[in-house]
Amino acid sequence: MPPPLQAHRLLISHRRLPTPARRRFTAVSSVQSAHATTLAPGPATSSILSIRESLLSGERTAADITSEYLARLRRTEPSVRSFIHVADAAAEREAEELDRRIASGEKDAVGPLAGVLVGVKDNLCTANMPSTGGSRILDGYRPAYDATAVRRLREAGAIVVGKTNLDEFGMGSTTEGSAFQVTTNPWDDSRVPGGSSGGSASAVSARQCVVSLGSDTGGSVRQPASFCGVVGLKPTYGRVSRFGLMAYASSLDVVGCFGSSVFDTATILSVVAGHDKMDSTSSSQDVPDYASELVSLDLLESKPLNGLRIGIIQETLGEGVDTGVVSSIKDAASHLERLGSVVEEVSLPSFSLGLPAYYILASSEASSNLSRYDGISVKGFIFWSTIFRYGRQVSADDLNEIYGESRANGLGHEVKMRILMGTYALSAGYYDAYYKRAQQVRTLVKESFKGALERYDILISPAAPSAAYKIGEKINDPLAMYAGDIMTVNVNLAGLPALVVPCGFVEGGAVGLPVGLQMIGSPFSEGNLLRVGHIFEQTLQNFSFVPPLLAER
Repeated sequence: MPPPLQAHRLLISHRRLPTPARRRFTAVSSVQSAHATTLAPGPATSSILSIRESLLSGERTAADITSEYLARLRRTEPSVRSFIHVADAAAEREAEELDRRIASGEKDAVGPLAGVLVGVKDNLCTANMPSTGGSRILDGYRPAYDATAVRRLREAGAIVVGKTNLDEFGMGSTTEGSAFQVTTNPWDDSRVPGGSSGGSASAVSARQCVVSLGSDTGGSVRQPASFCGVVGLKPTYGRVSRFGLMAYASSLDVVGCFGSSVFDTATILSVVAGHDKMDSTSSSQDVPDYASELVSLDLLESKPLNGLRIGIIQETLGEGVDTGVVSSIKDAASHLERLGSVVEEVSLPSFSLGLPAYYILASSEASSNLSRYDGISVKGFIFWSTIFRYGRQVSADDLNEIYGESRANGLGHEVKMRILMGTYALSAGYYDAYYKRAQQVRTLVKESFKGALERYDILISPAAPSAAYKIGEKINDPLAMYAGDIMTVNVNLAGLPALVVPCGFVEGGAVGLPVGLQMIGSPFSEGNLLRVGHIFEQTLQNFSFVPPLLAER
């Protein structure tokens, strides 16, 4: 059965379920995972804050900090393979320049991210550094400019240490779809880190860099964050400029971020968010200082979430979700109740419809966006409009053959399949049956979330139906792999913000595998999500989210 028909069958096979009356959610007590550490490590600390304080106090130099991270990167990279390109020499030069400025008394010129090493997903353009989108068709491409999010990080003093691996053009959920290498999970090198931002998530998890940028079209920040035991944030659509992000599905794509703590993630968002004249879809809403709104543990009241209304999405705890994941999420919900919040089950009847609708819409937009990669390299002006085409050209006798051979040899299997799927869905005679119907489902999803978020401050769910699975386990079963996105795609369809924080472990690997709790909010409510996530993170005891790759050293 052709992929478009598979998606169509998924779309029409789900019926709208009756909405049950809301009922009080009672978390089921369960014994903590045997793999959870017995020590109480305390709240996650901010690496960004620690670096800044040590630099300005003279306790450490930027060169020393950079050397420490690069040494760890070189030590762990042979097994993790998070990076496609490492700019170690450039990072060392930037660190030395920062030290010179600090020594000369230019402390006021040192930005909020001074000395912070950042990994950048390779579908975000970086000047004078390869930007391939994980695809052979862009092998060797070096943009002349930085993506807006990257430029803003550099202006804040961050050091870009390299480009992280991804599924080709963001199309995948495992990072096995990269044309260059397969990234592994720092918790168990036989397992995937998730995708498509798996390289960015694994790099932060393995402490190869302090924070990283990713992109999220249907869960590509949140699912890897869950798999790798780090914090991942998908902002509201339009909160962060998409200029310089290689387009996959333009109405769904957002630039997101990873950190080892909520504070670090909030700091990065404050820097990269905001209106950009180069992106007409970016929001002009003011950007708060998200990190300054977070309250430290010693200032918290006994019930810091008192009065907070939380809805746990009923459809995310049923069939198809691993029992260990369900148990971890219920334990997290119980913890939120102990902090003073009211947690109730809420049904979103259109939730199951989002997955097939998402894949039709995303593939349709991809079929248009990826038409620029045709093997013809042209730069010129026609009627004041700039034409840019990219791609590694294959020698051939005629134009059609150049197009066909360049794309056949430069694009991977998954990308080709999604282009064909999207072209089919948009073709004459099928547009109404697929694309138009998927857009109607998108409207239902938006309305469903809107209604729920009028009754609740945030909604919670697992970030993925399972913990990280084995490398190769789902690569030959695309429908099974797509089903893993069911927890996340609806958020993109609705354009909402979502935060993932580690909340527990399930069986697997040498010491267990992390599970992430997804928190979903109303448009532009990132500040509230970060506040709740920060409190949750600081008060969660008996879990240490440091992978064995580091604990062993």
